[in-house]
Amino acid sequence: MGDRDDAIREELRQRLMQVGSRLPTSAMGRLGRIAGTALRGGRLLAFGGRHGDDAPKPPDLDGLVAMVRSLGQLKGVAMKMGQILSYIDLDVPPDLRAALAVLQTHSPPMPFERVAGIVRADLGERADALLAGMSAEPVAAASIGQVHRARLPDGTDVAVKVRYPDIDRAIAGDFRTAAVGTRMASLLFPGAHVDDLVAEARERFLAECDYEREAAAQERFAALYPAHPTLVIPAVHRAFGSPRILVTTWMDGATFDAYLGAGPSQADRDRIGEALFAFYLGSLFRFGLYNCDPHPGNQVFLADGRVAVLDHGCTRDFDGAFRTRLANLTRAVHADERDGLHRAFVDLGMVRDGARYDFDTARSLVRAFYGPMLRDETLGIDHDQVISFQSAFRTKIELMKLRLPGEFLFLFRIRFGLMSILARLGARANWHRLEQGFIAGL
Repeated sequence: MGDRDDAIREELRQRLMQVGSRLPTSAMGRLGRIAGTALRGGRLLAFGGRHGDDAPKPPDLDGLVAMVRSLGQLKGVAMKMGQILSYIDLDVPPDLRAALAVLQTHSPPMPFERVAGIVRADLGERADALLAGMSAEPVAAASIGQVHRARLPDGTDVAVKVRYPDIDRAIAGDFRTAAVGTRMASLLFPGAHVDDLVAEARERFLAECDYEREAAAQERFAALYPAHPTLVIPAVHRAFGSPRILVTTWMDGATFDAYLGAGPSQADRDRIGEALFAFYLGSLFRFGLYNCDPHPGNQVFLADGRVAVLDHGCTRDFDGAFRTRLANLTRAVHADERDGLHRAFVDLGMVRDGARYDFDTARSLVRAFYGPMLRDETLGIDHDQVISFQSAFRTKIELMKLRLPGEFLFLFRIRFGLMSILARLGARANWHRLEQGFIAGL
């Protein structure tokens, strides 16, 4: 990221943190706003290249602000899509990617009066103790709620996350609209399990609206990684929590971009890269618990060399049987034998035994899924190894003919999202052997 990207992000932060209008919740109202935002994004994609002499064009700040602000006001699914576009290495213009990166932590916030009203309604007599030490200005406004810094009566500095009113209704409305496209896709591609993928996304996004569920997941992760030399999971303060309020210990540190800008050593990059790899992928195989949201805004780099992992709302449990099937797929991909791969596809429900399908497409899909884990050597992750939007689009018709399980939706997100983060981090490791260690015994 250069000075140009920093300037774009700072300008957008200032404009986005102006108090926004009420969250639109009706399905049709959101559909119109999403369509308009997509149109703006299409124009920016089409005209966001370079002049013939390769000189960068001046950024269309007004266009970027209009699009990003609209995504920020919509919150929910629309804003999450913007976040994902910002860190997975899709072929979008650098100006647009820099602008979308702001959505990792910023969007138009709700007024503090509404925040205080939610705190009082949910906490009753406990509210005064929390509000007395809470800053009126949010430090972050994300897709489900916004975060304020506060100090508890015992002096503990905390982050207070407060859910937007009616965000669950807005997300449910988005998926009611998406259901129309789901039915059409099922008619065009009768073998595809599009419904499973949409149902998985709906369940995960709506689950994020329950902060008591997130608190429980965060406590589970903290118990799984106690006194870790590199990873920190902030403590949860249950006495001040509710389904709409989550209070966790405040983490002081640098953002992902600031950390990279400080020029960390290769040894530190490698250590942190291995720790993030173990957290996001190792937790799935070792514990059956999966954090599906690896974007850079969820990591804070502490002065003592550790990294705090924030936001455990988008999590999922996997049972032992699914983990074993996924481990078997991993072994089959590494062996790269047709019979073994076919059996793994059948066991996961991707294809029906005896049914015709494009084996080469299925094979290329899973090999892209594993990427740098296929090589038994210490290496960095090249940006070109991360799947691009164009390559996914070129093969999507064949991919739709596969019966991808719903669970794969966020497995793809974590794989390609994490690979993008590790590529930007410049971390080097033997990713193959790390993954083999995760699946040992399954």
